[in-house]
Amino acid sequence: MLRKSEVTALFVFLAFATATFADQITLKNGDHLSGTVVKSDGKTLVLHTDAAGDVTLQMDAITQISTDKPLHVELKNGQTVVGPIKTTDGKIEIGVVSGNPIEAPKDTVVAIRNDADQAAYEKTIHPGWMQGWAGGASVGFSLTRGNSQTENLSVAFNAARATKTDKLSLYTTAVYGTNQLATPQTTANTEAGGIRYDHNLTPRVFAFVGADFMSNALQDLNLRSVGSFGLGYHAIKSDTTTLDLLAGGNFTDENYTETVTVPAMGLTPGFMYSRKLVHNFGALTLGEELTHKIGKSTVLNEKLYFYPDLTQTGEYRGTFDLGWVTKINKWLGWQTAFSDIYVTNPPSGAKQNDVVITTGLNVSFTH
Repeated sequence: MLRKSEVTALFVFLAFATATFADQITLKNGDHLSGTVVKSDGKTLVLHTDAAGDVTLQMDAITQISTDKPLHVELKNGQTVVGPIKTTDGKIEIGVVSGNPIEAPKDTVVAIRNDADQAAYEKTIHPGWMQGWAGGASVGFSLTRGNSQTENLSVAFNAARATKTDKLSLYTTAVYGTNQLATPQTTANTEAGGIRYDHNLTPRVFAFVGADFMSNALQDLNLRSVGSFGLGYHAIKSDTTTLDLLAGGNFTDENYTETVTVPAMGLTPGFMYSRKLVHNFGALTLGEELTHKIGKSTVLNEKLYFYPDLTQTGEYRGTFDLGWVTKINKWLGWQTAFSDIYVTNPPSGAKQNDVVITTGLNVSFTH
């Protein structure tokens, strides 16, 4: 049997061995902490301990760090060094597998990550094409019977895949409405969709290229195709608000079906016929996009674009979109959207403005 003194010595040895193989943190007040370094953003350090779980420490309060396992240390010069670390004289020493240890001042350290955090970080830089998507689908429906008999359906889908260097956005919307009275009428019939790719040139400046498509039966618009390109600037970029300013050019192709009425002349009766109208022109693209989080559950989105025609002075097109989604739970919300599209030169008989207001359920997703 082990004597009491031997048991005590064994516990002391095991405690010492555990501390030896754990990462060690020393604070300015003299406290010593043992655990496993998880990550650091250069300002704070997360240490996982058995007793208290994850503990967040201010880097300025730490005087010494000594780790047992290799960590990924990212420096301001873009270099990432892998190895166990320890601090000496205000510097961090990284022990590499081969060669001499690498020293760097503490204020040049951008981040420290363990293997799991490094793998997650690398996925955000170079995710697979099926990873990193976020977006939502919304649907709204209204029905009236009695003195009025109307049916209205609106659907929308949007998705975006953003990385550290670029962003790919997709969207599509459709609104359809009918009036089922004695003379049935289509009261709304619009479809739109598009894709845009942004690539960051600097943390604030990005280049973009995109394509948008739209049809509007009540405006006699068969298809409007717009290919655009240009530069954007992140005027505001925070966790709650983003404001982007965009400027560039586009080529627009519009295809209308115009109904022409020929009046009666003498004994010749009047008649109507349809003809195709095609507009091809280059234009400027000037716009701004705003996203703002209101509280914890509501996100506001606003877009304003102006497209002055470069071939026909005085002709232009403008679009304004405003919408917000309020979350009911993690994946379900209620959305409301307002859209106004203005053109200066629609076919004869068609109005210049088209205003659409929709509301309904929104289902969000992330992948």
